[in-house]
Parts: sequence; C-alpha cells; structure tokens
Amino acid sequence: MLHNMPRPLAALLVAAATASLAACAGGSGNKDVDTSYVARDVSTLYSAGKTRLERGQFPLAAGLFDEVERQHPYSVWARRAQLMSAFSYYMARDYTKAIQSAQRFLSIHPGNKDAPYAHYLIAISYYEQIADVNRDQSISQQALASLGELVRRYPNTDYAADARLKIDLVRDHLAGKEMEIGRFYQRRNQWLASVLRFRNVVEEYETTTHAPEALMRLTESYLALGIPEEARKAAAVLGANYPGSKWYERAYELVQKNAPAPTQTAAKPGA
Repeated sequence: MLHNMPRPLAALLVAAATASLAACAGGSGNKDVDTSYVARDVSTLYSAGKTRLERGQFPLAAGLFDEVERQHPYSVWARRAQLMSAFSYYMARDYTKAIQSAQRFLSIHPGNKDAPYAHYLIAISYYEQIADVNRDQSISQQALASLGELVRRYPNTDYAADARLKIDLVRDHLAGKEMEIGRFYQRRNQWLASVLRFRNVVEEYETTTHAPEALMRLTESYLALGIPEEARKAAAVLGANYPGSKWYERAYELVQKNAPAPTQTAAKPGA
C-alpha cells in the first residue's frame, strides 16, 4: 500500500452518511435479522443494516442496505441505503463494490447534496488500492483522476481538502514508478528509453520529490548518449532549482569530468 494510516475521514464519512438518518431509523426498533432474502418492511431492514454497521459487521451491513434498495426501490430509504451500502463495502475493504454502489447513487441522483460524499468514496476506494511502485499503476491513475474530479466539482468541501493532499501523494507515487523504470533502462544501457522516463518526471511531476534525481539521471543518460549540450542543460536546471542537493553535486561532477562547458556557467556546489 502507498500509506499506513488510519482510514481517512472515517468519522466525517460516518457523520455525512448517518446524521440525517438517525431520526428515521431510530424509531423502528433494531432487530437481529441477517437473512437478507426475507421480505421485510423498509424501516426494519434499514435499522438492521445500521445496527450491523455500528457493530463493525460491514459485509452484513452492506447486504442489508442492498436489500433496502432491492425490496423498496422507490422509497426515500433506497437513496439513503445506496450510500450506506457503499460506505459499508468501503469499511469491509471490498473496494470494487464500494465504487459500484457509489457510482450507482451518482447515476441516479447526480445533483443530490450527498454527491460530494459519494465522489469521495469512489476516490478513496481507488486510493487505498494503490500498490507498490513495482506493480502496475493503473489503479493509481484512476485514483488520481477521481481525486481530481472531486476537487474540481466540490473545491470548498472537507472532502476536497483531503483529496488535495492525496493528489500530491499519488503524483509522487507515480513519479516514483517512472524513476524505477528509468533506472531499470539505465542498468541495461538503454539510454534513450531512460531519457524518456526521466523527462516525463521532470515535465509531468516537477513538483514531486523525485524531480532532482530525475534531472541528475538525465545528465547521466545524455552523457552516455553523447549529447553533452543536453547534459549541461539538465545539470544547469538542477543547479538553478536544487543548488544544495546531493543530486546537483553528482551532476556537477559528471559534467565537469565529461562535458565541461567552454565558459563556466554553473556554480560549484557549496560555493
């Protein structure tokens, strides 16, 4: 996983999903019934799902909320149950079903006041599936797209504030993947392929922590390709933006040794 932290905004999610529902569910009486295929009145089903959720029995809760929608599709409870189902699946770490439930809610109720919450559930469900940089990063791209959509649609919400932080983390993660591939090509002396990866980091992820190393690796790759002018340019950009970094020290030494400019233009590290 990309991170190791408590479930993000869990309290906020619970509050958003349940605040307007407590009065409706509270008076129906909680019954210990888990057999979702028995026809029951809507308040009994919903109350049973809420009880299971509060007890941490998330798959059972999700199934009961799904039954609310299935058995009573035209009631106001069905709309509420869709969100509670999505949240229950999320808490159960069944991210695929959480995304599907939230997307179904948005397809039916796109302008609902709880739409930001549904978008956040989708984004965070992708985010929590982000894998190590050595694995495929398609989920990371989906997380980035979903987080970005949330920020664009609802910029002034608490969900958007959290999404902005996670966007930075996902971008850094994706840049790390590019760096991993670029270094792989370098180890095999595939310099042109490495240049393409490192340039992508510099151009697409310039604000991440990987940018200084990418510029140094560009310097190395350009020198190996016999393009000293480009190597000097990469080192100069590195020196201008990260003059005190270890990566600039290495790039400076490489350029001075292998491609010194006719006129000295770069400052020596620490000078």
